Amino acid sequence: MLLITNAEVYSPTYIGKKDILISNESIIAIKDKITSSYLKEFEVKVYDAKGKILIPGLIDAHVHIAGAGGEGGPASRTPELQLSQMITGGVTTVVGCLGTDGITRSPISVLMKAKALRAEGVSAWIYTGSYQVPTPTITGDIAKDLALIEEVIGIGEIALSDHRSSCPTIDELIRLVSQARVGGMLGGKAGIANIHMGDAKNPFLPIIQAVEKSELTYKQFLPTHCNRNDYIFEDAKIYAKKGYIDLTASSYPYFADYEVKPSKAIAELLQANIPIEHICMTSDAIGSLPDFDENGNLRRLEMGLPKSIFDELRDTVLTEKIPLEIALKVVTSTPAQILKLNKKGKIEIGKDADLVILNSDFSINSVFAKGIQLMDKNILLKKGTFE
Repeated sequence: MLLITNAEVYSPTYIGKKDILISNESIIAIKDKITSSYLKEFEVKVYDAKGKILIPGLIDAHVHIAGAGGEGGPASRTPELQLSQMITGGVTTVVGCLGTDGITRSPISVLMKAKALRAEGVSAWIYTGSYQVPTPTITGDIAKDLALIEEVIGIGEIALSDHRSSCPTIDELIRLVSQARVGGMLGGKAGIANIHMGDAKNPFLPIIQAVEKSELTYKQFLPTHCNRNDYIFEDAKIYAKKGYIDLTASSYPYFADYEVKPSKAIAELLQANIPIEHICMTSDAIGSLPDFDENGNLRRLEMGLPKSIFDELRDTVLTEKIPLEIALKVVTSTPAQILKLNKKGKIEIGKDADLVILNSDFSINSVFAKGIQLMDKNILLKKGTFE
């Protein structure tokens, strides 16, 4: 057992100073005071969090865990995600995906990397598919992947409104998302479609047309990179009144000349009366961050890290003055609800003990995943198998 005492707890809603009791992987009690002497029959480790803030472990729902890239040729392929890159960013749950390269990379490799991360002590799920339509799968069928494979919770990232998209017709998009929905229903999954949004004007139009032409709803889509430029972000303010949107953190400040900083974007969305339950923020970590000129030629290539969502969370609170209990939702309870990760995203009895302890200056002190401490006083206690 693990007993965390005297923590200022954000669940993400602020619930005051509490003691949290953890057994195995789960939170089993939350009280004003839990005296360890009552638990003397058990082996209990006590962590005194006096003067510190306790928040749920962050959920990064868009990470290229098995590597990505390749837009600049073979040497521009990015490496796999390392466990330490998650932990140092306060991330305890990831959702892996393929991106541009569904040609030389496979959803199978993403699945195996998710299994490896699980074995190393954190939580991981994946999207089947990639940019391309028809999209690569594991079993040869989108619905089968979702229904039969535990780790698969949706399809993506499917590219729309981008020069790297395979330009699916509206009917093709409807069929793809419908298959994901049915597979999700059969497997008890979200069955959502993670959509890569490119730089084309009026980027949400294909989604709008697919919804208007079918029985699909906006809640079956999760368009990402919605802060990649100012005009897409303005369209996102309108779209987000109906459906979910995802902001990308890791590319800023690499492309600060035309992207909307995520912390600022969250503040502007809230000012536009967008429900916080419609806003996610992910890192797009390990994926390449290419910058193309007006002729489609690659000018430069960067790679982001999971820690970017914590950095932007901090700026949302400290710079944009958004209350922590509101800002936290975009990287905890909202993605958990959208993706039906039912034991994640909140500090509640019965939830997984994925926890991050913050210092008073809003830096990360300690990280726990499923009740196991992986970082203490900013020192890693565990690294990946080959780190």
